[in-house]
Amino acid sequence: MKELQGRIAFITGGSSGIGLGLVETLARENMRVAFTYRRKDHLTDAMAHLGNAGLADRVLPLELDVVDRIGLARAADEAERTLGPIQLLVNNAGVAVHGLMEHATYQDWDWVLGVNLGGVVNGIVTFLPRMIASGLEGHIVNVSSMGGVAALGSVGLYATSKFAVVGLTEALRTDMIGRPIGVSVYCPGPVKSNIAESGQGRPAHLAESGYAAAGHEQGAPPRAMLDTAMDATVAAQYVLEGIRHNALYIFSHPEFRDVIAARHAALEAALPDEPLNTARAEAIRFILSNPIYDRGA
Repeated sequence: MKELQGRIAFITGGSSGIGLGLVETLARENMRVAFTYRRKDHLTDAMAHLGNAGLADRVLPLELDVVDRIGLARAADEAERTLGPIQLLVNNAGVAVHGLMEHATYQDWDWVLGVNLGGVVNGIVTFLPRMIASGLEGHIVNVSSMGGVAALGSVGLYATSKFAVVGLTEALRTDMIGRPIGVSVYCPGPVKSNIAESGQGRPAHLAESGYAAAGHEQGAPPRAMLDTAMDATVAAQYVLEGIRHNALYIFSHPEFRDVIAARHAALEAALPDEPLNTARAEAIRFILSNPIYDRGA
């Protein structure tokens, strides 16, 4: 989707961090942008920022928790009624906990997976049929992480959810081959955000965490890491270019090149060095390749 001017975007978790960077960047491209928020203080700061930039009249804030499927459908209805059919969906809302998986409770798992993976699923189920039915050119960006392509640090719950988002995106891209809807996954490294405060919005029914007792904050990455983190508006430029070029993977942090190369080398090295079973290969040929990987489909 190379031409963005005049088109309509919907961004989850758009009141701070990467989400707000995208709201600002897309509004500067003369898009109209609906975005969701949970915390009123974040919304106040976001609208002040957008107002100072002269962009407040191009955005529509909608209060929403992305795990609320009924609420998400209502937000989609409101965005379409106010702005028009959604052509760009960015599933961005996310949370994190930091610490060893041995400390995690079921409620820790339910919270992280519910937002980071369930929120993406909810966005797709809500918007994809509408986007297809509109017949318009569109694009979907799912925000994962560099922690979604390599297990980095003690953030196993976060990594689990973000690995799943990468696989989901690759499968959705495969489904959309030959159709006018592009699909990308954005895998950032550290970006200035409020993710370290994500525990403040944790619902009461999922409040029982093993991490507080183990001495960890319910947020990641650690605050010290954010001191050198990328500015969210800079990160948003990488996403913008990824949309325009219909990139499957959008990366913004070259610092992770070596660890990604090492992981992929380890995967290839683990394959048995023995002759192929030709009968088996022929029987499963339909799953031995995918044009999204080698032909950019």
